[in-house]
Amino acid sequence: MAIINYEPLGASDVTTTKTLLHESIPMTGSIMTGTYQEGSTETNIKNYTHGMFQSVYDYPFLSSSANHIMDLTIGYNKSSALSGSPGGTSTMETKKFNLYNQFSQVLLGYTGSDNVTRDFELDLTLDQTGSMQEAFFVNLSRLLYKDEIKPGSVSITVGTGAFAVPFASPATSTSGSVIVLADPSASVNGGTQNTLGGNYGLLYTRYGPAGSYVYAAPVRGVVFYQAGIVVLATGSFDGIVFNSGSILSGSGPSPLTIPQSFVSASISGNCNALRRRMQNISFNNTTEINSTIYFCRVPHNKYNYSTNPTYVSASQVRVKNIATDPPLSYITTIGLYNSNNELLAMAKVSEPLKKEPTNDITLRVRLDY
Repeated sequence: MAIINYEPLGASDVTTTKTLLHESIPMTGSIMTGTYQEGSTETNIKNYTHGMFQSVYDYPFLSSSANHIMDLTIGYNKSSALSGSPGGTSTMETKKFNLYNQFSQVLLGYTGSDNVTRDFELDLTLDQTGSMQEAFFVNLSRLLYKDEIKPGSVSITVGTGAFAVPFASPATSTSGSVIVLADPSASVNGGTQNTLGGNYGLLYTRYGPAGSYVYAAPVRGVVFYQAGIVVLATGSFDGIVFNSGSILSGSGPSPLTIPQSFVSASISGNCNALRRRMQNISFNNTTEINSTIYFCRVPHNKYNYSTNPTYVSASQVRVKNIATDPPLSYITTIGLYNSNNELLAMAKVSEPLKKEPTNDITLRVRLDY
């Protein structure tokens, strides 16, 4: 019976490493609205009976080929100027409160001894100033952002023109009906803030031609990178007819400003109006690969023979031509065993490695997870 010898692995033979892989994810506005339409129904947009959010797919959602790409919703808190609208005309107000509070609890946590929910802020101070009391919430699918969104890679192009032609002209200066929101400062040290929901960065407006972009205040939203959630402030749409009051917008017959739409239109109606104004969204996702690396050292005086029965024929070592030749073997497989000598993992080399008393070999085995 062959005797198996095991080579122990010490602390200096094992190390760990982490690799971040990034993939560019572009989403055009044509996916958001208008591509898949049957009459007045958008077949890649799924609304629910509870009416609290809207799901967007890259293909009609009843198809087996459809991929869920994001959920959209809105909300505002009770201290907002929109809260308790006069005449009791507010639509789904309690649900809008609850949605804002839910995102706040999950992403920001509570503050104070009374466990009061925090406001989303248009800065990195978390001091409850510069509050974003009304917001759109863009919840990206885990299928797209993987482990997290890469900080500094987010770009969202929105239209602020007339409802019929929201993308009428580019923002080459401080005016224009197409604006780009981006987070360039998040990629540098101190450009993000850590909260209960992970790190978040700020979305600024980008101006100027390609190659000479300028990012200017005011801040238009925040991005929570690990959660894959974009919180957009309503300020980008101030002073325009945000919601046409059509079937698409899901509200009454009159054109609505952004405050009017948040109060009197349904959540899905506001999501419809937002999708109509989203021209492009792009970001880089992140896949985190953690690895354990084992340095399997084969000393010069070991493993020069093989326990394979075919290594010997008629009491002669097959790889030796004459008796005085040094012993040698060929390494093809590495096994990793636990303390009970139970095989846990195997690794194959790309081609057999010649092993003889005149050389030693270190084999690097990497386990990814």
